Amino acid sequence: MQHFLDTILTITEQAEAIPKRYFRQGVTIDQKQDETPVTIADRATEESIRAGLAEHFPDHAVFGEEYGISDSDSPYQWVIDPIDGTRAFISGMPLYGMLIALLKHGVPQLGVLRMPELGEVYTGTDQGAFLNGEQRLAVSDAQHLQNAFLYINEPDKMIAEVPDVLARLNRAGRDRRYSYDCYPHALVAAGHIDACVDFGLQPYDYLPLVPIIQGAGGIITDWQGNTLDMESDGRIVCAATPALHSDILTLLQ
Repeated sequence: MQHFLDTILTITEQAEAIPKRYFRQGVTIDQKQDETPVTIADRATEESIRAGLAEHFPDHAVFGEEYGISDSDSPYQWVIDPIDGTRAFISGMPLYGMLIALLKHGVPQLGVLRMPELGEVYTGTDQGAFLNGEQRLAVSDAQHLQNAFLYINEPDKMIAEVPDVLARLNRAGRDRRYSYDCYPHALVAAGHIDACVDFGLQPYDYLPLVPIIQGAGGIITDWQGNTLDMESDGRIVCAATPALHSDILTLLQ
């Protein structure tokens, strides 16, 4: 696994120069069929990552947000979100990220979360989770929701589709904050916050988070407590401890 990690870190280090070059430069914005925005930076970044994977792992399958699935008989599949947080990117917010997972037989083995504008790289494998390859990450010891610092991701989607859940979340925790995209999950892994509830995600949004959260000692599942896979419904909760996770699942139901 270390070989895979070292290689993808090199590939993504080169690729992150692309969004950094376009950031706050007034790029043209297109709308995809699902009405989400996309830019030349999204496409060029994924192309760069795919080219690196084709060079080093030509037999592996690849699934990316912008260019879909390239199948293979290999048990390995790379999952790519070249710019997680395109709306942040196009509005000049530096909290967009880059997400990569390596699956084996559909199970996440490795996760990488890059924050190009912050100079931070979060990684997770069965050997643990790290920041910038040096600082071992560990979740907080928060046990109860009433004492937890909670981030609520995608609140606009929640208020439109599950307003009752959002209303309960708004009354939960010691403190809470609305947020978007991948960075709040990194904050859980680093122990800065205790939990994050997310909504409306795709596999390339959540699968890279699994090895990072788990490697830091946390829990990440869907809202029913099920293990995340390609077929999950995109409703995600990550928490520092099993007890806190259980509290949040109860609230979500």
